[in-house]
Amino acid sequence: MKESVKNCKRIVVKIGSSLFASEKDGLNTAIFNNIANQIINLVDAGKEVAVVSSGAIAMGMRMLGLKTRPKELSHLQAAAAIGQNALMDSYSTAFKKHNLICAQVLLTWDDFNDRRRYLNAKNTLLTLLKLKSIPVINENDTVSTDEIRFGDNDQLSARVASLISADRLIILSDVEGLLDREKKVIPVIDEITSAVKALANPTNKQTSVGGMITKLEAAKIATDAGVTCTIAGGKNHDSILRSITESAGTLFLARKGYTAEKKRWIAFGTKSKGKIIVDDGAKIALLGKKSLLSVGITGSEGNFDSGDIVSITNKHGVEFARGKTTLSSKQVDKVKGVRADKEVIHCDNIVILN
Repeated sequence: MKESVKNCKRIVVKIGSSLFASEKDGLNTAIFNNIANQIINLVDAGKEVAVVSSGAIAMGMRMLGLKTRPKELSHLQAAAAIGQNALMDSYSTAFKKHNLICAQVLLTWDDFNDRRRYLNAKNTLLTLLKLKSIPVINENDTVSTDEIRFGDNDQLSARVASLISADRLIILSDVEGLLDREKKVIPVIDEITSAVKALANPTNKQTSVGGMITKLEAAKIATDAGVTCTIAGGKNHDSILRSITESAGTLFLARKGYTAEKKRWIAFGTKSKGKIIVDDGAKIALLGKKSLLSVGITGSEGNFDSGDIVSITNKHGVEFARGKTTLSSKQVDKVKGVRADKEVIHCDNIVILN
């Protein structure tokens, strides 16, 4: 499937640290400059481009003389703080040569979980793009803890693509795309199934996290949100441009996304705080766009409050929807199964997942 570059207005490019991290110099300048030049070409062509870039920790490790990724959180955060400054300086220098301005944007899960912060982040990014600047986005590793960190920038890039309603997410890697059992690149994936996920292998590199598994998870988030996604090799001189104008890497076709911005936030913009388990009757009602009533609830998991986003699962624990609950987990346990018109989640605050 080919997509005209004219129809691809807003693009998110995710760059993995394994691409340009160099043990000797901290940054592979040839690959870095090539990627920067492709981004510049897109902006010059009138495209809006947001960059989600790893590399801060890898560069900080090099500057600190570390050979292995720190395990202690404070050391990891220190490496991120040192490396982030160097990373942004590299982007700023590259873009400034072409009279382009870049902006540093550091995010955590809290910026997505809180509705007001989510909308503020969205408005900031859209304003930066309107001003023809290039947002360079990274997880705020300097202050992130296990509770508020994404864990990898693949997932962050997919949620950013959903946040700003991007037309395309391009994930650049040190591999050419998703490989089949014969080690050949699969050109097009129309649905990410368990068989597709079985083709992925985790990374064992010291400077990065994730691997193809996290990229497939990101591709699923993006495509379910209605954003076409490409995973391509970032070492090729024209991989970004070819990802848009012709075939490059593996193309993951977008599914019908949610047009309402609030629905996208519920489905992809925030972290589920717990689970509400429902019976078959309640599931049928929810699929029919009904509200969730207490009578159809069989149980709950986790500790959540009124107003939190929770997963809605069937009796086997399989998530099929998400919603904004009106009750806390303690209150749900008290009213579950009760035959009353107690509305636990209103239909306007429920999203059926693809």
